[in-house]
Amino acid sequence: MPYATTVNGARLYFEDSGGEDPVVVFSHGNLMDHDMWAPQVEALSSEFRCVTWDERLHGATEDDGRIYSYWDSADDLIGLLDAFGAQRATLVGHSQGGFLSMRAALRAPERVNALVLVDTASVAWPPEALEQMRGMSEGLRVAGPEAVAPVLLGMLLGKPEIHDEWLARWKAQPRERLADAVTVLTGVDDITDRLGEITVPTFVVHGEADQPIPHALGAMLQSKIPGADELLTVPGAGHTPNLTHPGQVNPQLAQFLRRHA
Repeated sequence: MPYATTVNGARLYFEDSGGEDPVVVFSHGNLMDHDMWAPQVEALSSEFRCVTWDERLHGATEDDGRIYSYWDSADDLIGLLDAFGAQRATLVGHSQGGFLSMRAALRAPERVNALVLVDTASVAWPPEALEQMRGMSEGLRVAGPEAVAPVLLGMLLGKPEIHDEWLARWKAQPRERLADAVTVLTGVDDITDRLGEITVPTFVVHGEADQPIPHALGAMLQSKIPGADELLTVPGAGHTPNLTHPGQVNPQLAQFLRRHA
């Protein structure tokens, strides 16, 4: 299996469709992994070099198990670019993948051609969301994913036919790892006042019915990022429209990448 072996002390698992530039790197959401981008890789890999990866505390990546920040994750992503020899890339990020992609664009703007931000936000969590996440983390740690699955699967995925697949993935991970991944999520800082520094072309995609990150927060990204000229609202979609509604997302994503990647 391919790993970037010396990125900030972790062995980051990644998959690379191969080919030449342009490079598009897909970063997944919390408690997900690289496979959440399978519909996009299938649709786009004939035109673009598609790289997916597992962030720390997720999937097949090997790490020290410590809590980290999304600025650390941004460094991981930049290090991953170095590992497979990409000077520049378009960054596509879902939820926490969007957190780290925006931070990578702030930390190393010379490495980023364009951004695609899927159901993500620039703000810190309100107190009620933090309380819910802490309860979710504790439930995962004490009782395992089955205990929180009825709420979590509907909130994150909203498509019952794929629930069993993702529950099986969670059950294959240690409880402590899942709980710590959610703990990382609670530590996100507010970068709204820096969005004006992101000047690359940016495409914002947001599910109309997203519960964890309401649509208004995606619309705010589109209004505050100077290069964000496009907002795709996906009717009927929740938190993961790229996975649940690829037929609505992929064509417009492909058009954006053709223009800007």
